[in-house]
Amino acid sequence: MKTLTFDIESSQGKQQRALVIGQLIVAGWTGRDVAAMEAHIKELEELGVKRPPYTPVFYRVAAERLGPASDIQVSGEASSGEAEFLLVGDGSDILVGIASDHTDREAETYGITLSKQMCEKPCASTLWRLEEVRGHWDKLVLRSYATIGGERVLYQEGPVTAMRSPADLLERFANHGGKFGDGSAMLCGTLPAIGGIRPAEQFEIELEDPVLQRTLRHTYAVSTLPIAG
Repeated sequence: MKTLTFDIESSQGKQQRALVIGQLIVAGWTGRDVAAMEAHIKELEELGVKRPPYTPVFYRVAAERLGPASDIQVSGEASSGEAEFLLVGDGSDILVGIASDHTDREAETYGITLSKQMCEKPCASTLWRLEEVRGHWDKLVLRSYATIGGERVLYQEGPVTAMRSPADLLERFANHGGKFGDGSAMLCGTLPAIGGIRPAEQFEIELEDPVLQRTLRHTYAVSTLPIAG
């Protein structure tokens, strides 16, 4: 378990709250376009990444991996980040955030669950109440920037409609025996990388709400450790 302090931003203002995260799930293959997702699965199979047993699939990761880190350390040059909306259970409430499913891409070819476990999952320290964005959920926009070779580039951008909705994902998680309750957190899928998946010195992730005119943001640097054997 891990205790994280978040600012809960709502129509009533901001309230700081300490949440004990006891379960971290990374949902994969969450795309609403099933045909496009199948094509991507086949592309990855050609690279040696195994086909998931079902879609969406729910990988379990140590809760310690989630947090508002401003700098993470990774082994080698084969990892990269990706912006994902985050769901957090808080009693009867569900909160929404932004996180990065930073993943070792080399390890991904021989074990996706292992690759998810190898890297931290940086997240913003502010959350919204799902109830306040549910009515205009499909207008939310995910975005990320990567600093590569000293140049900041747009890395991902698109609507959350590319992924299944929170209600859909939580229902499917329950259908596979999962329990999303108090202290559960779930990363919920991502968008294609503009120009292809690649490592960077820094990642910036955003979830924009154009209706309520607010944005969740988080930035983190990536420090590479040498591989000695």
